[in-house]
Amino acid sequence: MKIAMLARNANLYSHQRLKEAAEARGHTLEILNTLRCTVHIASHRPQVFYNGAPIAAYDAVIPRIGASITNYGLAILRQFEMSGIWSLNESVAIGRSRDKLRSLQILAKHGLGLPLTAYANDPKAAEEIIRAVKGPPVVIKLLEGTQGIGVVLAETMSSAKSVIEAFRGANVNILVQEFIKEAGGTDIRALVVGGKVVAAMKRTGAPDEFRSNLHRGGSAEVIKITPEERSTAVRAAKRMGLNVCGVDLLRSNHGPVIMEVNSSPGLEGIESATGKDIAGQIIDFIAANAKAGATKTKGRG
Repeated sequence: MKIAMLARNANLYSHQRLKEAAEARGHTLEILNTLRCTVHIASHRPQVFYNGAPIAAYDAVIPRIGASITNYGLAILRQFEMSGIWSLNESVAIGRSRDKLRSLQILAKHGLGLPLTAYANDPKAAEEIIRAVKGPPVVIKLLEGTQGIGVVLAETMSSAKSVIEAFRGANVNILVQEFIKEAGGTDIRALVVGGKVVAAMKRTGAPDEFRSNLHRGGSAEVIKITPEERSTAVRAAKRMGLNVCGVDLLRSNHGPVIMEVNSSPGLEGIESATGKDIAGQIIDFIAANAKAGATKTKGRG
């Protein structure tokens, strides 16, 4: 099988692990810099060019599109899909996951556990949305943030209003969420592959840090999740339409709540914590499921 990976940095741990796992199984995996891909649009002949030449025929594509180039990366991925190349995660599903508000709306529609969340455009409504999520304290998030960037804990009404008004004054879109104090600065990352949780870890924030992201100095350890947490992660992946994703959960007094569904989860932390060959399981899933023209959306929005 010949696989393409869309990724800007070929040297990242996750990308190298996927390449190693593919080659160990007799497949070929080529890493294409997403920004060096171009789309040529002509009637009945969708094509992607790489470094000025038409791409080779691939059996599957693994999208590892950075958050900073989401729109461009999805345009390239749609062109792959329109060419009949099977995608591990489809463009529509990735687009849903990258829009925090849309993803929460989808999950809420299907009854999945979420922290109370409010969204408003008018900075004058700051106090209203703070009270709507039973705050303060509240967590304020940029809609486009990633890896804990653009996430603020505001502990008083005045500080929360100031942060909201500052963001909205700069025309930055934000969400306001309840602060799950009982989580104690920890969260759970459940990694889903093909509708099954294949690994889970507990992440704990650095001292005096309420965010548990490993990129922000947090630590990780293997954890046994409950059947309810497992079911929540699987249902979240299904509702988002993602074959592979990391589902971030908090343990609240009213059960597991979903913080985020990540369509390009890093593998280093969870492989190190659990000792599992997650990259190999992803490649095995691709080998078992990739079929030409089997993309469900075929590039449709």
